[in-house]
Amino acid sequence: MATSSFPKSPDQLFGSLFQDVQLGHVFADSKTFVDCVPKLAPADLVAFYEAEKTKPGFDLSVFVHTYFVVPEKVANDYVSDTSISTAEHINRLWDRLTRQADPPVEGSSRVPLPHPYVVPGGRFREIFYWDSYFTMLGLNESGRIDLIRDMLDNFAYLIDQLGFIPNGNRTYFLSRSQPPYFALMVNLLAELEGKDALVKYQPQLLNEYDFWMNGRHELTAERPIQKRVVRLGDKLIVNRYWDDTPTPRPEAYRQEIELTEEAAPLGVVPEELYTHIRAACESGWDFSSRWFNDQQSMTTIKATNIVPVDLNCLLYRLETTLHDAALQTGEHKLAYDEYDWLIKDREKAIQQLFWNEETGFFHDYDAVANQQTEALTLAGVFPLFFKLATPEQAARVHDRLKADFLQAGGWVTTLNQTGQQWDWPNGWAPLQWIVYKALLNYGFTETANEGRDRWLALNDKVFRATGKMMEKYNVVDAAITTGGGEYPNQDGFGWTNGVYLAMRANR
Repeated sequence: MATSSFPKSPDQLFGSLFQDVQLGHVFADSKTFVDCVPKLAPADLVAFYEAEKTKPGFDLSVFVHTYFVVPEKVANDYVSDTSISTAEHINRLWDRLTRQADPPVEGSSRVPLPHPYVVPGGRFREIFYWDSYFTMLGLNESGRIDLIRDMLDNFAYLIDQLGFIPNGNRTYFLSRSQPPYFALMVNLLAELEGKDALVKYQPQLLNEYDFWMNGRHELTAERPIQKRVVRLGDKLIVNRYWDDTPTPRPEAYRQEIELTEEAAPLGVVPEELYTHIRAACESGWDFSSRWFNDQQSMTTIKATNIVPVDLNCLLYRLETTLHDAALQTGEHKLAYDEYDWLIKDREKAIQQLFWNEETGFFHDYDAVANQQTEALTLAGVFPLFFKLATPEQAARVHDRLKADFLQAGGWVTTLNQTGQQWDWPNGWAPLQWIVYKALLNYGFTETANEGRDRWLALNDKVFRATGKMMEKYNVVDAAITTGGGEYPNQDGFGWTNGVYLAMRANR
């Protein structure tokens, strides 16, 4: 099924009404309106709006609140019991963060899913792709294998319908994906229930791989970049993030129109700016100085130029999983004659492009400038997570992590303070897990445990003070709340819950 067979996104459905609501500050958060559900058929509602808006005394906010169902935050009315342990709180919260299978609703931006699923929480009322892997780690510790299986089946359904897993199950997300963790999810289930999981999901694994590698056969010396694939030199084929819709994101419409106005005096082309922003959103790191030319200003974002080290490590895992699935189905020739070569080429590319002998760290690569970026970020730890670093490289990464990234509350995301949420001083649960397992892979147990314990202690502290598990935390000064980014800090919270339980189980 093509994306066109799903309902249109809110900007397409509501036209001038959408623009007027978003630019008119009817809601503080641009995401609120795109998650609203109309009480009338969209076409009828738009026609009614056009007739009403010119009448004396018309109030746009009253109109919207009359003719749309305005969503509340997930678990908004949940009262936490701070006398219980953090782990017990999380186990109680799973049911509040779980949605049942979706019925189709006319005019809703939600893409219906056939099985139950866990949402992150707060303003995030839908499934999110890469969040879900880290949520599954906690569901495993809670014995909720049923939900892991349901969520995997939902992702398989999306791949079957769309050819890929979108950012989340919203119509305004259907032009982009997120970091490809589906292979890790399948391997998690395979560890729990046996290797038949590799066979069951082999078609979807292959389809996701084809999505990320689409355009690789059209790459030439004259056109070395197509969609999500990049050719460097004669043989290296690597990947980047991409979104081919050069317009403001509906869920951040007002902010991006304002950013365009800010960037205009600098000669920034709006369509190029929107494309870079959307690519950064596909990365999940929205936003971070790792995508900025000057490592400071959003107006210099160049995300589509960058070949990210973490993305290419994730695709290495997808390739090894396809190899393992082929062996499981008896397709030995396919495993050894095709996937083995892809795996070896990816390993070679990761070593050649991303390792920096001078800094002792793995960096992203700028395919347009034909050089590594300067940014030091926790994305550089992914080669250790997937055991792609040499022992000598791992030792140097460990030393840099311990000297610069380890803070009072865990691992800080980058060393730049820009006000963006994926920068200093913030720490994020998924990256805490990546660093923790990466260090364990190379025997740096003491440092791994130190980072783990600081993170868990911070989570416990904030829970006792607020009754909440947060989306992100200030790990530098261990403040109760953490800012930065395009929306306030959220509570819930799926991947924080999952990583907390998984780390606690490893104590």
